Amino acid sequence: MDDHPEGEDPAPTPAPAPAPAITVHDLTKSFGATKSFGAVKAVDGISFTIARGETAALLGANGAGKTTTIAMLVGLLIADGGTITVLGEDMARHRYRVLGRINLSSPYIDLPRRLTVEENLAVFARLYGVENISRRIEELAEELELGPLLRRPSGTLSSGQRSRMALAKALINRPEVLFLDEPTASLDPDTADRIRTYLAAYRARENATIFMASHNMAEVERMCTTVMIMKAGRIERSGTPRQLIAQTGCSNLEEVFLDIVRGRAAQ
Repeated sequence: MDDHPEGEDPAPTPAPAPAPAITVHDLTKSFGATKSFGAVKAVDGISFTIARGETAALLGANGAGKTTTIAMLVGLLIADGGTITVLGEDMARHRYRVLGRINLSSPYIDLPRRLTVEENLAVFARLYGVENISRRIEELAEELELGPLLRRPSGTLSSGQRSRMALAKALINRPEVLFLDEPTASLDPDTADRIRTYLAAYRARENATIFMASHNMAEVERMCTTVMIMKAGRIERSGTPRQLIAQTGCSNLEEVFLDIVRGRAAQ
C-alpha cells in the first residue's frame, strides 16, 4: 500500500553519514626482547575516534608511543593487536585503498639528498598518481615559499627548509587525512606561524583531517579540537584543550602536559 498522497513523491532517503576519518580500537604494539631487556610494549591497548575535518593531536613525552602509533596509522608498522580504520577502510586488510588519500610529513624522514627539491616532489607526485605534476609543484612552491629552493639538492637545505620540503611532499596529493610529526620543528617563529595558518586554511578548504604529534603546546592549543595525551603507551587523558585545562585546574595546555607526564594530574 502506498502511504504517500497521490502526486506526492516520497521523501528521499538521507545519505549515510561518512565514516570517521580515523577509528582505533584496542591497538597494541610491542618490540622484541633483547639479551638485556624484555619485550617493550610501546602501545598498550589504546582506542579513539577522530571525525572528518578535525585537527587532532597525540601528545606525550619521548618514548610514550606517539611515533609508533602514527607509524601504524599510516601503514608503516603492523599492529600486534586491535584495529585501525582510516576513511572507512581496515588498514590491516585494505590499506592500499586509502594510501593514495593520506600522507605523512616528518622532519625525521630524510628524502634523497642528491635529488633537488623539485625532483623529490616530482618522484612522490608520480607515486601518488598526481595529474599535472609541474603545476602542482608550482602551487606548493608558491604557498610554502619554496620557489628559490626548487633546483637545490635537498642535502644542501637547512633543517627549517627541509621541514617545508617535507610538508610539500605530504601535501602533493591533496590528502584527505594529513599526518604531521612535529610540523613546525626547526622553523623560525614567523615561518612556523605562517605554516599553522596555511594548515588551518588547507583543512577548511579541503575538509581534510589533520592528525599531529607536537611538543609545541601553544601550537596544539591553537590548532587542535581534540587532544590525547599518552604516557607509557596508554592514553591518560583526552578532550578539547579547554576541557583538559578545566579538568586539571591548570592555566594552559603545557601545564596539563607536565602534570600528566609527571604523574601530578588529579584523577
